[in-house]
Amino acid sequence: MTARRIPFLTLTPGEDAAAVRAAIERVVARGWFVLGPEVEGFEAEFASAMGAAHAVGVGTGTDAIALILRALGIGPGDEVITTPLSAAYSALAIMMAGARPVFADIDPERLTIDPDAAARAIGPRTRAIVPVHLYGQPADMSALDRVASRHQLAIVEDCCQAHLATVDGRPVGTIGVAGAFSFYPTKNLGALGDGGAVVTRDRALADRIKRLRNGGQTDRYHHVEAGINSRLDEMQAAILRARLPFLRAWTARRRALAARYRAALDGSTVRIVPEMDAGHVYHLFVVRAQEAAARADLQARLAAEGIETLIHYPLPIPRQPAVAATNPAECPIASKACDTVLSLPLYPAMSEADVDSVAAAVKTGSYSGGPK
Repeated sequence: MTARRIPFLTLTPGEDAAAVRAAIERVVARGWFVLGPEVEGFEAEFASAMGAAHAVGVGTGTDAIALILRALGIGPGDEVITTPLSAAYSALAIMMAGARPVFADIDPERLTIDPDAAARAIGPRTRAIVPVHLYGQPADMSALDRVASRHQLAIVEDCCQAHLATVDGRPVGTIGVAGAFSFYPTKNLGALGDGGAVVTRDRALADRIKRLRNGGQTDRYHHVEAGINSRLDEMQAAILRARLPFLRAWTARRRALAARYRAALDGSTVRIVPEMDAGHVYHLFVVRAQEAAARADLQARLAAEGIETLIHYPLPIPRQPAVAATNPAECPIASKACDTVLSLPLYPAMSEADVDSVAAAVKTGSYSGGPK
């Protein structure tokens, strides 16, 4: 057992700590905690950073997806195509809107939704496609855009793991009708609690989502439709405003560490999920073992050496009991991926030496630790 541990990530504020503390103190001193100047400021700043015309702060990334669908008029009786390999919340958001998720299998290399499989899944009730930019890797948006255009479907981008990612230079979230972002603490831009946002170029859509997030109110105590309570609070908005200026440097750091992993793991027995676009932002650094047993052995060996790893995701969404009533199709490529993927530590504060140590342990089991 090594004398030191390499965690999967760290959530403690670092270089941003002073800015975060100042933001918290500002909100407390003002005494305004819900839908105030911090949310308005963050919405404007986040929209600008993401290359979008409008942003709307909401309670979670899950709510962001569901609210976009509802604002588009998608609900009971409709179907929405999405990926089987993601956090289950991608599909649960579709169900929250009242629609049925339909799963199209993934591209075996990129691991995002396969545009050809999505095309085959289209039926008479299909209204939209929700691609997930998985692990920070953008989906094949050019091909998906062609499919959606041919069938007059909306594209709602799940960008919850892909802050600042681009596709052929185009920011994610601006390619479809709208994009959903999460600020869960583990995300590339994380709050100190839950939070989410919608970005869109459509002012009318943004205005309706603003209404829906706040109980369907046009003004106080006047509810014109059945909205929900999903408001990004002032404290989290202020924290996100404090952290947003660091995001580009943090993203560059993630990319540099990922490149170091790729070089160090060259010739190893694991397969690295390929970088299909330079716009990848490496929310996670994912490798694949040859089979489930090999992954279990690798993960156990790394744990014995003090290296923490996680599996994103161990079960394809169609096999989750929560979606069983939707009669989901089997997705064998996604199922195989769920048996073999393993996420290695990667976060902006991670050192190059720790990347080298993890890579050495993956390749040879020779990681010996020692004091920092």
